[in-house]
Parts: sequence; C-alpha cells; structure tokens
Amino acid sequence: MIKVLVVDDDVRVARNHHDLVQSLPGFTAIGVAHTAADALTEIGRLRPDLVLLDLYLPDGTGTSVLRAVRSPEHAGSHPVDFLVITAVRDIDHVRAALHGGAVHYLLKPFPLTALRDQLERYAVARRRIADAGPATTQHDVDRLFGLLRPAAATQSLPKGLTTATNELIAGTLREADGDLSAVDVSERTGVSRVTARRYLEHLCADGRAELRMRYGSAGRPEHRYRWLGTGPGPAEPAG
Repeated sequence: MIKVLVVDDDVRVARNHHDLVQSLPGFTAIGVAHTAADALTEIGRLRPDLVLLDLYLPDGTGTSVLRAVRSPEHAGSHPVDFLVITAVRDIDHVRAALHGGAVHYLLKPFPLTALRDQLERYAVARRRIADAGPATTQHDVDRLFGLLRPAAATQSLPKGLTTATNELIAGTLREADGDLSAVDVSERTGVSRVTARRYLEHLCADGRAELRMRYGSAGRPEHRYRWLGTGPGPAEPAG
C-alpha cells in the first residue's frame, strides 16, 4: 500500500483528493492537513510515502514544508515524495518545488482524472524502482522519469498514434475486471483490432500495462493485456 497524506487549506478540495486516493487500489489516504505546521507534524507521525502538497497554506508555504523535510535534520528519516498540487503559477515557486524534489507539479484547476493518472504513474514508477537491480541504464532512467512526467510521455507517442485514442484504450483496459485481448478492446472501443494492438503495445512499452501469453491446447498463444496502474476513480473537476 502506498500511504498518502493530503495537504490543502481548502477543506472541500482536500476531501476530494482524499476520496480519490482512497478509491484507488494500492493506495491508502492516511490523513489530511490544512496548515504547514500540521503537515510537518503529520509527516513525522504518519510517515507517508507520498504527500499531495498545496503551496497556499495559512501559516506558510508548501515549499517551506518541502525544505523542512529535506533539511539535514530530517536526514535518515522515512523517505517521502511530494506531488505539488496548487494554483500558484509563479515560476519561482515551480523552481523551488523542483529543487525540493517534487515528483510533479499539477496546476489547479484540473480534472481529477489528471490526478488519478499521475498517481497511477507514480505507483508504476515505484514498482519499477523496487524491481530494479543494483545497476541501471539510461533507458531505465528515461522510462522512470517519463512515467513521472506525463507531458514527456505524451510527446513520445509513436507516429500515427493520437493522445485521444491512447486515453480511450488506456481507460478501457483500466476499467476491465481482468486482462483483455486486442479483439476485446476493439469491440469495446470501436477501433480496429490492429489499431487496438498498436496502442496496447505502446501502453506496455510505457509501463502502464503488461502483456501476458495465454496458451491453449493448440495453435498460437493468445496475447492478453492487463492494466498495471490502479482502478478507475471519480472524474469531477477539482478546485
């Protein structure tokens, strides 16, 4: 389970983000904080893996929380990642968040599907890091950072693939109870089997799905695809 602490001064937004996290298999929302002081207290007490961090807080800024957790005084304590979620568009705040080690920076307003997508990417990246050997290659590093930076992943779509269809295929696979074949995806989306397979192969290469071979009594094995992220969540806009 990935333990998540939600930090936001807006009670409604904090509740929305808490409920989204709680709806995703593999995640658990362990607490909510509305101030910088409470955030630091809860990080020390609850030891989250990930903090959804707003930058507008009544007694300070989210970057002050980042700096405090990354300070030498906290060296050797439980490692924690930060996903910044804020309406602050000032480049200095973006720079401070990046320097503080934020895995990503989501600007409000955004649909909750964007947060769900980022959480799914984070979960896949954590699995890849956990499964990695003692040495890594540039390709491994590029894929990890690509998972945490969805814009970069979108830009890397192979020629002929579109973002809209990619999200349609991803959503179909995400909402399935089990694995699907290219024929199953074709029937559910209306795209051709060949097109469905191209997108499914891309999602596997992107680390968000995996290919499984199903062997029957005779003939060639069937290609089955399974979503590696988490389950579907709400799609209402977040403030």
